[in-house]
Amino acid sequence: MTEPFAFQIKSQRFNETYTPESGTRLTTNFANLARGEHRQQNLANALRMIDNRFNDLASWDNPQADRYAVELDIVSVDLDFDGSGKAFPAIEVLQTTILDRRTDRRAPGLVGNNFSSYVRDYDFSVVLPGHNKDHESFSLPDDFGELHGRIFKAFVTSEAFRARFRKPPVICLSVSETKSYERTANSHPVLGVEYVPSGASLTETYFAKMGLKVRYFMPSKSVAPLAFYHAGDLLNDYTNLELIATISTMEAFQKIYRPEIYNANSAAGEIYRPSLTHQDFSPTRVVYDRDERARLATEQGRFAEEALIKPYHARLAEWSAQFAA
Repeated sequence: MTEPFAFQIKSQRFNETYTPESGTRLTTNFANLARGEHRQQNLANALRMIDNRFNDLASWDNPQADRYAVELDIVSVDLDFDGSGKAFPAIEVLQTTILDRRTDRRAPGLVGNNFSSYVRDYDFSVVLPGHNKDHESFSLPDDFGELHGRIFKAFVTSEAFRARFRKPPVICLSVSETKSYERTANSHPVLGVEYVPSGASLTETYFAKMGLKVRYFMPSKSVAPLAFYHAGDLLNDYTNLELIATISTMEAFQKIYRPEIYNANSAAGEIYRPSLTHQDFSPTRVVYDRDERARLATEQGRFAEEALIKPYHARLAEWSAQFAA
């Protein structure tokens, strides 16, 4: 008998000819770039940004700054309800692969990087606004993020994950506009200088339900810290090239989507407060519709509610209880 809620993993190459599959969230970073009249130019420019930044950071034995390329695969994780083939698109992440052009060898990078989830859309765009609609002050529902966190934990401990990936995921996100960040004396040769936040953000709280902790680092020649969500030892469990692949990939995406923060014309100081209203920045040559992304998040949250939460909530809760710890 097939176990309920098994995970199915498939992948699709993210390159200049990439076209989103039907189950892909349209607000996902890579999917957003691959639509409209500028799609091919968007993709080419984004991939060029990633490769250039990788070679900038991996400068040793790389005099022409062209030794490496980063190959990206979109990893789609479907939640199969009962083995019948009826599945829900639960999670999408990115897998990096590092191509050494000098040796013509490929080395696996990290899985994670970007993180996409319909259930997160449901939590933030449906549950949270509904909970606070009639409240004078903002608050979180008691079980906010619990189901999502358990689904993620179930995935990273599943046989499907262990058979495919060598190391736990690292997810790299933007800093929060609601917090300030203070530079520390700690520095890593690849991740750069570490910053500490003034308090836990809503994203930190949400990702903690997924079993992930966070550290903030600003790599060399970056202008703002990045948030690195991880389960193990971020500084010692991963190689320099693995970390560089994540930095170059996600910094490029952040420059496109949040240029006010990550493509600012001045770098973060000792105390840093990010803001999307900052005007001194340089736009990238990549077209991105941020308003559309916000609108679609609500639509995608409603999809998760109708396709997953309402019909399967009781069964999901019973199954996921084993991953609560």
